[in-house]
Amino acid sequence: MFKLLASLFGSGNKEQLAQLVKEGALLVDVRSASEFAGGSVKNAVNIPLNTVEQNLSKFKNKKSVVVFCQSGGRSAQAASILKRNNIENVVNGGGWRSVANIVG
Repeated sequence: MFKLLASLFGSGNKEQLAQLVKEGALLVDVRSASEFAGGSVKNAVNIPLNTVEQNLSKFKNKKSVVVFCQSGGRSAQAASILKRNNIENVVNGGGWRSVANIVG
């Protein structure tokens, strides 16, 4: 059950996320622009969930991608969209505050 929840609402693996961040992963906040403007992760880009498919080119050729949102639900959807479009190096970081704590 935990693995299922972790896959839906973030990886639950802080060490993996920290390593990806250290290696320069693309950090993508998939919340709305207004949510993003209210606070996000340092060096993150905002690509709202409803625009992920139109912005696939921004994800291509990235060593790794960490997607996140408010709680991990929208980022799970974004990760699924990316994987369906052959972008396999994507991790659902879950909630943005958790990712922000790792990024520092």
